[in-house]
Amino acid sequence: MPKPRKELISLEATPYYHCVSRCVRKAFLCGSDSSGRSFEHRRGWIEHLLIEQAKVFCIDIAAYAVMSNHFHIVLHVDQTKARDLSDLEIVQRWHQLYKGNLLTQKFERGDELSEAQMARLEDMVKELRERLMSISWYMRRLNETVARLANEEDNCTGHLSLRPSMALALRAA
Repeated sequence: MPKPRKELISLEATPYYHCVSRCVRKAFLCGSDSSGRSFEHRRGWIEHLLIEQAKVFCIDIAAYAVMSNHFHIVLHVDQTKARDLSDLEIVQRWHQLYKGNLLTQKFERGDELSEAQMARLEDMVKELRERLMSISWYMRRLNETVARLANEEDNCTGHLSLRPSMALALRAA
């Protein structure tokens, strides 16, 4: 029985992880199908998203390979980077991915916050800091974005069915 990613990841043991996402509806991620239709341009989508997300998340790309119906990524979680970011930098990074909420938007603008709002914001920033070094959040965002682009192109709805899995943890030498 597969285990949830949160039970497989131990950043104390190693910050390196090999992740795989596969297409399961016989969809093509890249390459060409039997009719000759090319999906090769999607490789560029994935490469671009990998690089752009690595700029926002506190996760580095150690290696990757994009195949016709799946891709592999070796990720390095940079806990030091995440801990060194200020609260404002955490919120700004999160807003590059999602619009946030009224409280984080007010904080980013520099609006005055009440004591209760500041207390709530501290909890939110702690959660966002964890998310910015979460492989689950990284893969979720990556797969969702690729699926949306592919579905729009294929004129269909639902999942492209990129199914993420944690292949193995790599020990740092």
